[in-house]
Amino acid sequence: MNIENYEFPDDLYYEKNHYWAKILDDGNVLFGATDYFQKMAGEIVYIELPMKGAKVEQGKSVSSLESGKWVGRVFSPFSGEIIEVNNELEDSPELINESCYTEGWIGKIKPSNKDAEIANLLKTGADFEKFIKEEIEKNVKK
Repeated sequence: MNIENYEFPDDLYYEKNHYWAKILDDGNVLFGATDYFQKMAGEIVYIELPMKGAKVEQGKSVSSLESGKWVGRVFSPFSGEIIEVNNELEDSPELINESCYTEGWIGKIKPSNKDAEIANLLKTGADFEKFIKEEIEKNVKK
């Protein structure tokens, strides 16, 4: 789905802090920042990756990243355990800008309550489009 020149793949889930989640065939969840997030942030110059083995909670901060504009938090789309991180981002954080949905993924979670928590996430469609347009409007006014 394209909303005002921001891309949002239909096969992903989205959380309100502009992170995406992809449920993998093995039941684990890959996650990263959305196209909207990376464009609003500007060039990502540093990321503190989540700790492998860390227990995380849905909607809570798991690490941080920096752009030329600001320092922001990385939020977890699901509760569970971080089982893998994208170490490529340590040397090349700009992958988030260049390829946020593929090479710029941030981490992989073994979810602890996926079936219940999935209801808290957004999918592309009319409600999602309304949410993104409201977010764009809020940022235009800043």
